[in-house]
Amino acid sequence: MRARFRRALAGGLLAVLAVGGAGGWAAGEGQQAVTGPPPGSTAWVADTTLGVRLPEPGKAGAAEVAEFFAGLPLAQQRALAVRHPLVVGNLDGTPFPLRYFANSLALREERDRELAVAADPALPERDRAAARARAERYAALSGRQLLAFDPRGRGQLAEVFGDLAMAERTAVIVPGADIDLMTADRASSPFGTPTGMAKALRAQAGERLAVVAWTGYTTPVKVGLDAATARLARAGADRLSRFLDGLAPTTGPVTVLCHSYGTVVCSLAGLGPGQAAGLVAIGSPGMDVDRAADLRIPVWVAQRNDEDWIDQVPNVSFLGLGHGADPDDPAFGARLVSSAESHGHSGYFAPGTTSLANFAAISLGEPDRVAYAPVR
Repeated sequence: MRARFRRALAGGLLAVLAVGGAGGWAAGEGQQAVTGPPPGSTAWVADTTLGVRLPEPGKAGAAEVAEFFAGLPLAQQRALAVRHPLVVGNLDGTPFPLRYFANSLALREERDRELAVAADPALPERDRAAARARAERYAALSGRQLLAFDPRGRGQLAEVFGDLAMAERTAVIVPGADIDLMTADRASSPFGTPTGMAKALRAQAGERLAVVAWTGYTTPVKVGLDAATARLARAGADRLSRFLDGLAPTTGPVTVLCHSYGTVVCSLAGLGPGQAAGLVAIGSPGMDVDRAADLRIPVWVAQRNDEDWIDQVPNVSFLGLGHGADPDDPAFGARLVSSAESHGHSGYFAPGTTSLANFAAISLGEPDRVAYAPVR
């Protein structure tokens, strides 16, 4: 008994050390998860302009929200978006074009607010510089199809590539650590960010597939203790589940592609067949479940390439540390697909890789085109 305890303790500590040191990244500080309804929800609930009760953010389900907006003329819908852009733009179940419109307004308002901060001579230059950077980022996002935009904390967004209403099928990318509103499409990692992954996947699959780059939860900063526990993943799992509820009535079948720590988020979201047709785990440190069958929907796993540092992370779970069973292990019971030609933890979506071709085939519902991995 004592020997087993020592082995488990060592395994848990090793998980923290491996995650904290893998790839030369420094351990990140603890993050405060952004949860709850979007900014402006209090004013939204108090709005009686239409003479009807508005659906309460955080409590009303996506189906109730969709029914509410379906009963409003377009002019009233847009008027609500103008008065409450951050609520309408982030309210799951709201029609997609209205969310795009609301988030464009919210971006402009937040940009103007940051520019005012940047021009305030009473503030330290560091704060003014940070405000300028945020204003520039908001300006760069202008004109893009955003299903979510939340400036709180490090910021969150969900960007759409393609036409969600017309595409035959939909894919949602769920990223891992070190991703937020400012870094979701950083040029230094073209295929390691949700935007880069989404663009690559859509280019591979074509117009039949719409892709959402979902940076909709507070991710761990760099890789450290936050990444070795499921605390942030649990907070993100609820947000992901609600987001998918908002997609389901309108889009084609949805495949959720989860990278790195994002696989933990996906595994805890409790996704059912009504939300997703399948889940693809990529570069996973573990999924906080023992078997693929526990996830209720079909599960594919991209076989780790030999250069992926995530292989250094022990697959243990002890006192809240680590994420348990290795999805790459045949015993996990997932459908293991080839990742030939991929390199490193952020290379699975690179053009020309078998992994990207497989992700496109799975997302399009074409299992006969999937290249499965040989048993190692």
